[in-house]
Amino acid sequence: MAVNRPAPTAATSVHEGILRRQSLRESAARTYARSLPIVPVRARGLTIEGADGRRYLDCLSGAGTLALGHNHPVVLEAIKKVLDSGAPLHVLDLATPVKDAFTTELFATLPRELADDARIQFCGPAGTDAVEAALKLVRTATGRQGMLAFTGAYHGMTAGALDVSGGATDVRVTRLPFPYDYRCPFGVGGERGAELAARLAAGVLDDPKSGVPAPAGMILEPVQGEGGVVPAPDSWLRRMREITAARSVPLIADEVQTGVGRTGAFWAVEHSGVVPDVMVMSKAIGGSLPLAVIVYRSGLDAWQPGAHAGTFRGNQLAMAAGAATLAFVRENRLAERAATLGARMLARLQGLAASHRCIGDVRGRGLMIGVELVDPETTAPDALAPPPAPRLAAEVRHQCLERGLIVELGGRESAVVRLLPPLTLTDEQADAVLDRFADALATAERSVRSRGVRAAPVG
Repeated sequence: MAVNRPAPTAATSVHEGILRRQSLRESAARTYARSLPIVPVRARGLTIEGADGRRYLDCLSGAGTLALGHNHPVVLEAIKKVLDSGAPLHVLDLATPVKDAFTTELFATLPRELADDARIQFCGPAGTDAVEAALKLVRTATGRQGMLAFTGAYHGMTAGALDVSGGATDVRVTRLPFPYDYRCPFGVGGERGAELAARLAAGVLDDPKSGVPAPAGMILEPVQGEGGVVPAPDSWLRRMREITAARSVPLIADEVQTGVGRTGAFWAVEHSGVVPDVMVMSKAIGGSLPLAVIVYRSGLDAWQPGAHAGTFRGNQLAMAAGAATLAFVRENRLAERAATLGARMLARLQGLAASHRCIGDVRGRGLMIGVELVDPETTAPDALAPPPAPRLAAEVRHQCLERGLIVELGGRESAVVRLLPPLTLTDEQADAVLDRFADALATAERSVRSRGVRAAPVG
């Protein structure tokens, strides 16, 4: 497959100049800009055009934000309608017709048991703000402080959200093992591994000598995204619901990345039939614009007026774009489409794994797909799986970009290639994505194996 690299032009100089100025002006914390040195200037659906004239198939989708892809007509029309109406764009938490329409549409998508007894809090622009609100909510409602969270989790970049993400050390957070089948912490995998994880969770709560006081809540992702696209088994999720309900511990489901049809159901908790006490939502609910909310059972609504606020919780353009996106996904059954197409893509990737030993695991749900890359030549005697191969993963990402395909990495050592295409992906586009990925993988393998071409640096 030909590499997508046009001859240098004046546009290339503009592209390089913008990237150079970005590297000089922006903080060292920038991430995507390091691994994806492109300058988007136009976009539609799956496709991004860079300032250098190159075109890319975007399987990052704003980290899952763009459920309908870039600049979908229904989103643009919803935004234009608000702009043309003369409606205020910034209203704090005042009621507006736009806000009412968004809330009504959102509630229509929720599990009925929750929707019939729900309250909503608009939290501010980002998913991490909604996580902070959820933590504060359950601590206020229960009068307790501790939280149960899981290894491998990612809930955001603000202080409280980081505390309940994997790797943090907040003493108020008890970290439990997430059922990661390919690298089971108990060394057994499958249903047995998930059941042992559930028993440990129950034991920690019930053992008076565990050192873990009754927590304010448990927070989990139905599919760990940044953690490497690790789906929680449905049986384990049901056990978590049973364990928390029996002990009056509110269950928080972080659906920031999994929501709005991404996993093949409108909300990922629907796969297991679990109804959480709190749902955290952002990304796709804003139709590509910043919006974050929590929806929770009314019995938890113990806040006093002003107990949780935020200047930009009244983003009218995001609410209009979000309502249009929610309605389009629901009316066009895009969740079902994601389930069907995702299963086909997983099957093809699993076929690819048969001829590439460096693919350790292919997993996901709907159009949330992960390919874990490993070093098959280096296996510890007591390990279930070969060690991760982050250098190879970084080279695969680089070779994908050379072929006009945008992917990102995740997982414990950034060795999982993640695919998050828009739910509007066509069969033909899915084939093009997988063709480019397969070619990039083969080239990356040769590059890393030969050591004649330096692998792209991690991060």
